Amino acid sequence: MATAPELDAPATALDEFRQTARAWLAANFPPALKGKDNALSALEGPTELSADEIAWKAAMGEKGWGVPGWPKAYGGGGLDKAEIRVLQEEMARIGAWNPIGGMGVMMFGPTLLEYGSEAQKHEHIPAIAKGEVRWCQGYSEPNAGSDLANVQTFAEDAGDHYIVNGQKTWTSGGQWADKCFALVRTDKSQKHGGISFLLLDMTSPGVEVKPIRMISGQSPFCETFFTNVKVPKENLVGREGQGWEIGTRLLQHERNSLSGGGGASRLFAGKAMGALAKEYRGADEQGRVPDSDLRMRIVRHEMDSRAFALTLRRAALEAKSNQGPSAATSIMKNVGARITQERAELSIEIMGMAGLGWEGEGFSEDELTQTRTWLWGKAVSIYGGSTEIQNNVISKRILGMLDHQ
Repeated sequence: MATAPELDAPATALDEFRQTARAWLAANFPPALKGKDNALSALEGPTELSADEIAWKAAMGEKGWGVPGWPKAYGGGGLDKAEIRVLQEEMARIGAWNPIGGMGVMMFGPTLLEYGSEAQKHEHIPAIAKGEVRWCQGYSEPNAGSDLANVQTFAEDAGDHYIVNGQKTWTSGGQWADKCFALVRTDKSQKHGGISFLLLDMTSPGVEVKPIRMISGQSPFCETFFTNVKVPKENLVGREGQGWEIGTRLLQHERNSLSGGGGASRLFAGKAMGALAKEYRGADEQGRVPDSDLRMRIVRHEMDSRAFALTLRRAALEAKSNQGPSAATSIMKNVGARITQERAELSIEIMGMAGLGWEGEGFSEDELTQTRTWLWGKAVSIYGGSTEIQNNVISKRILGMLDHQ
């Protein structure tokens, strides 16, 4: 039977880590950055960083705490789940935020850790952990969106390298990316089994990008064209024909990030809905929003948002250390998309004409931002796999429903 000191050891070790983390953060996080938005991983493109932001990013990258759960051997923090929670709590306590992000962290890195060779891990993971390389995703094509297995971008075997020709679309951040992880066809005789997972350098001759402007006025993604692009064989992840397996695993990581980050991260952005309503609609003699129907819908939305946030946290805590994201991420992605869009619609309703400004005088910066956020939100139920695709995943892989011809 374990003695009392042995039982106390884990808690003591965790307490020691908390003190270590607290001291390190106090020494390295610039107070001037407290509460500021993380511009270091913005999808809209590179931004000019302040000296404090540069120093903070370098410190977190060197420590490996930008990706705290990744192995130390590849530049990660090597922390266990309990330590990661403590680190997050200590960062939240002082208003610190993680300066390391992007597709390399949320999608490609975790996938490469599972499927990559040792050489590939040592080549790519440390740079992702330090935020030194920006990655983009080469999945969708003009005729391969929902039917992703229909990708036609072809990688022809040319001995020690491939020659890649084809087109990708909706390439998020492609115009700023250094490298691209892509699904390409290496065998035209079979659909799923003919797909491989390939890494491309976006500076290679024959790579061309054309930004696509969204209804919100932003251009966060583009069309990408590959014309006789030479790609070394060592850039193949896994084996030829394993791309569909690797690619779908990566999508689980993406949906996991989108449900807990991406779209869901905007759930509590800006003012609380009640405060926003009082600002634009006023308050009655009891200090309430006068419109009872609006009050009810605000309360329902806030309840859904809080319940969703708690569900995400519970799912993370219950996950086993050797178990990555599952098909359940499709449920989270759909719920997160719905709540995000509902919040944007409700905000516009509350603000009225003030929430429909595009430019010019008469609108505050927050009001102009709200208009673009509302328009941006229309894409949440599409990117990362549309709501309909997620429903298919849920019905087949969670509910056990099969197609019947």
